[in-house]
Amino acid sequence: MEPNTLRPRLPEAMGLLPVRERWAQAKIALRGEEDVPPSKFGLSSLAMLRPRIGIRLWRGRPWIERAVLLTNLFNHRQTPTELGWSVLRTQVEDFRGGDMTYDSHNGTDLSIPVGTTVTTAAPGQVVQVISEFNRGGLKIFIDHGRGLMTCYAHLARALVEPGQVLERGQPIAVSGYSGLDGFVTFPFGVPHVHFNTWLNGVPVDPFAREGEESLWRGGVPLPPDSAQGERFEPSTYDAEAVHEVVAACKTESVRAKLEAVESPDQRAALTVIEMNYYPTRFPAQPNVYGTAWDRAPRLDLPFLASAFDRAVFVDEPGGATPS
Repeated sequence: MEPNTLRPRLPEAMGLLPVRERWAQAKIALRGEEDVPPSKFGLSSLAMLRPRIGIRLWRGRPWIERAVLLTNLFNHRQTPTELGWSVLRTQVEDFRGGDMTYDSHNGTDLSIPVGTTVTTAAPGQVVQVISEFNRGGLKIFIDHGRGLMTCYAHLARALVEPGQVLERGQPIAVSGYSGLDGFVTFPFGVPHVHFNTWLNGVPVDPFAREGEESLWRGGVPLPPDSAQGERFEPSTYDAEAVHEVVAACKTESVRAKLEAVESPDQRAALTVIEMNYYPTRFPAQPNVYGTAWDRAPRLDLPFLASAFDRAVFVDEPGGATPS
């Protein structure tokens, strides 16, 4: 399956339907809701707009042939979660010591043409597929075992379902730029997959800082070279820790939703997702895995090797110039 062969139409790429539901979700970002403060944005947010790149990717054309463009990295100086999700640039530092990020950015933006096939970064099991216009649009969450979960956001179309077990490099979605930020910045915003990596239930940078081990196999993001010979074992959870988190949830409707999940492991995985997307609702956030797993090189670039062979930082030589 090559990139762009499943290129979505604009409403699907942006995740605009159903309109009433999306408008209600958009208002959450703008006004906040119970136990969730409104998002913060301003003039400094405009630095993320890259019209030349955005227009080209929206048209389904690569910026650099066979390269994934890295446009925003994990911020190692994030503002407090109680202040709300912030796309301002008031205190930023990426893993290189640079400023290619913004206040609340807790993932890695992998910028590719709209309609690109997205794959799983490692063997795993689909935990949830959900669309929230206020936070990341259409998203897929995958458990990789040993306390590692990944999330792929701003998708146009999901190709998998919850419960499905996946091999490394298996197609899971078609890329777009769904969610409020894609809609508001069109066509100058850069279409991308917002890629989250959560280890032991908290966001971590897949790139290594000094003294750390990279989560990327080989130390840098490369597409998978093989999907054979790997055995996936689902993560295990500490039932007592999960109960503590859910019982302390400040939002009654969310607490009831989690308590109603029959499978203990599914409840635990969904709790990890809720804690990370809506942390202000959870005053207690212990490690629900019971074990503190170490960083280890387990992830690949989540795209087909037939389409991409490297990743390029947009702020480094070659990244700002199209091929």
